[in-house]
Amino acid sequence: MEKIRFLECLSKQYPTIDSAATEIINLQSILNLPKGTEHFLSDIHGEYKAFAHVLRNGSGAVMKKIDDVFGDTLFEDQKEDLASLIYYPSEKLQYVKNQGRADSSWYRTTLYRLVSVCQIVSSKYTRSKVRKAMPENFRYVIEELITEKKEVLNKKAYYDEIINTIIEIGCADEFIVEMSNLIQRLVIDHLHIIGDIYDRGYGSHFVMDSLLNYHSLDIQWGNHDVLWMGAFAGQTACIANIVRTSLLYDNLSVLENGYGISMMPLVLFAMETYADDPCAQFTIRSRHGSEMDTQTVLAMKMHKAITIIQFKLEGQLIAKHPEYNMDNRRLIDKIDADKGTVTIDGKEYPMLDRYFPTIDFDNPYELTSEEQSVIAKLSNSFVNCAKLKSHINLLLQKGSLYKVCNNNLLFHGCIPMNEDGSFRNINLFGEELCGKELYDELERWARKAFFSVNEEEKRVGRDILWFLWNGADSPLYGRDKMTTFERYFIADESTHKEIKDVYYRLFNDEEVVDRIFKIFGIKGDNAHIINGHVPIHHTEGESPVKCNGKVIIIDGGFSQPYHKVTGIAGYTLIYNSYGLMLTAHEPFKSVDYTIRSGRDMQTNQVATEVSQKRILVGDTDNGKKIRENIKDLKDLIKAYRNGTLRQNQKN
Repeated sequence: MEKIRFLECLSKQYPTIDSAATEIINLQSILNLPKGTEHFLSDIHGEYKAFAHVLRNGSGAVMKKIDDVFGDTLFEDQKEDLASLIYYPSEKLQYVKNQGRADSSWYRTTLYRLVSVCQIVSSKYTRSKVRKAMPENFRYVIEELITEKKEVLNKKAYYDEIINTIIEIGCADEFIVEMSNLIQRLVIDHLHIIGDIYDRGYGSHFVMDSLLNYHSLDIQWGNHDVLWMGAFAGQTACIANIVRTSLLYDNLSVLENGYGISMMPLVLFAMETYADDPCAQFTIRSRHGSEMDTQTVLAMKMHKAITIIQFKLEGQLIAKHPEYNMDNRRLIDKIDADKGTVTIDGKEYPMLDRYFPTIDFDNPYELTSEEQSVIAKLSNSFVNCAKLKSHINLLLQKGSLYKVCNNNLLFHGCIPMNEDGSFRNINLFGEELCGKELYDELERWARKAFFSVNEEEKRVGRDILWFLWNGADSPLYGRDKMTTFERYFIADESTHKEIKDVYYRLFNDEEVVDRIFKIFGIKGDNAHIINGHVPIHHTEGESPVKCNGKVIIIDGGFSQPYHKVTGIAGYTLIYNSYGLMLTAHEPFKSVDYTIRSGRDMQTNQVATEVSQKRILVGDTDNGKKIRENIKDLKDLIKAYRNGTLRQNQKN
């Protein structure tokens, strides 16, 4: 009976045998096309310019297509010139015009080259999919140029006429821009973001704007991303963390200019409360001693003010949730104000800062009325920010804690583990959970922060988002503690150490990795874990490829503060019909440099995994869905033919 109801619903879309049969033929042909190119990025951390460029060049995929088309028929500088045009068509056109090179010959040559590249990048898609990707204003013309027309005897004359007409009527510039954008669109079929879009860099909001308009993507939440999700949901400890981090990395512009969140309540509070305090421990990372101007001094006071508020809010939260097992992070009450020391794990340390005018050491985690006012006003700004709402909605719609896609397991952080390689049980509301079950339950609670109609469930969900940010048992954080307090107040650097989860030592053990695959339902020889979060120290010889190729860590340090640590500016991964290609990127110089020199950012291919045969759509998860659709359509045709359902023929 359920099957009949399903077929009745399907019959509304395919009302006749002919319509169902046509769709079967169409789907069957798709199965035999090469799989689309998947693009993997991780730990963007607000580095918008580098991120935008990697999207435009497809991590080298555009240049690879140019090489495929032109081989040795073009010099390297000609290929680079064409590639830079595809990346930045409007800017490159202006540069060529300024040089006086933009004559009819240049336009004709350029248009033909773009058409040739477009033909090859569109060849792995159905004509229908390519047509949908085309700009509406030039759809017919582009389709004429990139589609083989066997009925035309003199093809050169036919195409020459189209190209010449485009130039003569003054549409060449617009056509080049649209064709370049189409090539960028078709080079990458699907984008995977493996977490940490936010914080540190100056352009997190620009990255999110780009993703809002991206044709096909999914996002695995990173711990920095859930922090912003928590802030939008009104979790005050998340809000304090974001403001503190923004001050630390000198990127308040993301909050103030990107999201319109006013810092004035914090400014006024900090100026009054810490007027005579140098706040020396609360430096701004991009500013140094010689730059101690009025703005920097004020930023340091704001930095201290929000940090103390954060520690108080977190102390309240930890006391409310003993199941988080984070009591060792309640450190304000461990301060001896008279001696100027703090006791951590039974050892007493002198404090680098002893001035705490807002802390009542009889009730150390209580906010003053002024602090309550500051955090309430900040919270109101976060919760009611329309732009942040659209960005968080994207994270909720396209995002999750993990994803299984084409035999690859994607997640940001780790699978919490014990020393013996077993999965560590985490007590979540009285239930012991580990592995996939832990991920699933944490995601359910994270979503309740936004969608539950029960106010208590929403509150617990908001708190879970903070736990995911920095909890010792959080699969997104993956360390035993976040030593923020120690880094501000204790000189002994041994207290700053954060021990990584055992996962990061055991992911070279094939038995352990195979058990991870098993609990996530992944089978087959070509399975991979793809995750980020922990930067790979490239200059020290560390490889991003672990466990004989089964684990790939793609955090190579997009974020500028990590460039000196990693030695590079990020890894990106491409998975196309030929296999996997992992690329290391040097820092992106500038758009202007790329346009003028034609030179792309320096990249080095660090690992490849070539498939024994070309991978087709039929070999992918999408292929499985298509086969299921074909089976359903065949059942529908059978129901029409045996009289179970009646065709709806239109007269």
